[in-house]
Amino acid sequence: MTTDEHNATAALPVLQARALAKRFAEGTLDVAVLHGVDLQVHAGQTLAIVGQSGSGKSTLLHLLGGLDAPTGGSVQLMGHDWAQLSPTAQGALRNQYLGFIYQFHHLLPEFTALENAAMPLLVRRTPRDAALAAAAQMLQRVGLGQRAQHRPAELSGGERQRVAIARALITQPACVLADEPTGNLDRSSAEAAFALMLELAASGGAALVLVTHDEALAARCQQQAELVHGRLQMR
Repeated sequence: MTTDEHNATAALPVLQARALAKRFAEGTLDVAVLHGVDLQVHAGQTLAIVGQSGSGKSTLLHLLGGLDAPTGGSVQLMGHDWAQLSPTAQGALRNQYLGFIYQFHHLLPEFTALENAAMPLLVRRTPRDAALAAAAQMLQRVGLGQRAQHRPAELSGGERQRVAIARALITQPACVLADEPTGNLDRSSAEAAFALMLELAASGGAALVLVTHDEALAARCQQQAELVHGRLQMR
């Protein structure tokens, strides 16, 4: 790849949505949730999306992550259109480029913190020793080095969420999608977890798209947008 080609690739958005629309229809029920949403996120950018409960924030995040299909429009991750990929190819793309953090940690209860953090690498078939070594380093970075062998039931809510952050970032993803990632934590734990999320995403050059109802957290992102009546309005 030439220097010009590399620069052109680097200038492309990590994540891009064009005219994104989503309707839910069942029987006589037909609800339009998103109307023509356009969005671009570049490497290292942090974007917060706020909106009232039921405004479609989580639906938008699911579409951006290829977890659901839009009714109209398109989403591209690293130049790849989700709609043009098979389910297997979608899974591989998601594992390579995306990290997910949710309000509820979704840790696997039968595995230790170390194994949970290593899971994305194990899914990639990274050798187990290498995956666990990388997970141990990441748990140290989130302040849980001494808790690596504990299972989720033995960790506090804040600790479980830090394991989830470690898991999301262990693959050094191009983009992290976070859906109310601190909504289940008290204020002090929420602020600490979010600061950690920003720090680790920035150190890896990842873009961060945050869905939240917390205006204080949203204000700490470089850009903010609001979903109003299914349309995304940049602030």
